[in-house]
Amino acid sequence: MKIHHLQLGPLRSNCYIVETAPGRCVAIDIGGDSRLLLEFLKMKKLRLSKILLTHGHFDHIGGAEEVHQATGAEIYIHDLDSHMLTSEVYSLANNMSFVDFVPVTDWTAVYGDCFINDGECSFRVLHTPGHSRGSVCYICDDAIFSGDTLFCCSTGRTDFPGSSPEAMIYSLNLLYHLPGDYKVYPGHNESTTLSYEREVNPYMKQFRGKND
Repeated sequence: MKIHHLQLGPLRSNCYIVETAPGRCVAIDIGGDSRLLLEFLKMKKLRLSKILLTHGHFDHIGGAEEVHQATGAEIYIHDLDSHMLTSEVYSLANNMSFVDFVPVTDWTAVYGDCFINDGECSFRVLHTPGHSRGSVCYICDDAIFSGDTLFCCSTGRTDFPGSSPEAMIYSLNLLYHLPGDYKVYPGHNESTTLSYEREVNPYMKQFRGKND
């Protein structure tokens, strides 16, 4: 599994392009700058088949519709965040973004924990509410694409509409107790590992020594 990384959109959110088979890929979060992503796909000779969204905030969905229209890639999002795809208000674009909001016209909603298969890869959809009601992490092999749930030495904000500090604690506890180690690819800033976050992330401190 080969993973490419771009920073897209007004907040330079992380977009990950995962090669799932020769010449085939999925994208995780497209915060904007659709032209840059399309040029990258053309340069790498990759066909985009799916767009996996970790949640519905504007800085993660801003380029999804334009890329969908250009490639036909299917868009996936948790049902609890699907209303954000068509709303400037619920996606927070109305008061936080300086670029035009482009609503998404077609998507597939996922519910609870499930799997999305593409090429030779299977992505486990792990529901991790907290930053938003429908936030998810995508787990594939030894990689976790954590969106705005888990950052390097930090976590996503919980002061937005639909956010919940209590739900975030639940989700961080869930990630903390996943068996084994993973490379963590977050929605912002640098990548990390789950073992490192277990040791140093202050938001995971409360879980250390519990059920280990």
